[in-house]
Amino acid sequence: SARVSSGPWLSLSYTLYFWKMLGGMRAGGITNERDADEEVQQVIEQVRPSYVGRTGHTPAAWRATRVATQVVAGLNYFVKVHVGENKYVHLRIYRNLRGDVSLSAVDTDKTADEPLTYFQ
Repeated sequence: SARVSSGPWLSLSYTLYFWKMLGGMRAGGITNERDADEEVQQVIEQVRPSYVGRTGHTPAAWRATRVATQVVAGLNYFVKVHVGENKYVHLRIYRNLRGDVSLSAVDTDKTADEPLTYFQ
């Protein structure tokens, strides 16, 4: 029967593969930001009621434009969201290992050019 090597080269190749897939991220760090996709849009749709409840603001628009992620015991999304006119907010959204999402933090009064960074 064929035997698959489990030596250091196999471990290294898996490590490099996941490192590349996660955008070159260090453990605990956030990835480089990238354009948001439909998956990210679906995530922000789930937390829109929490955003409105927390801020008292019903946005005229609600479109994810950029995203960065952080692997924790689950996944943190840092999302730049266009909320109307030239206004943006940054959201930190946590997805647990079961796939449930919750709004962790909101940073308001952002511009289109401000980079996504970690925030409380």
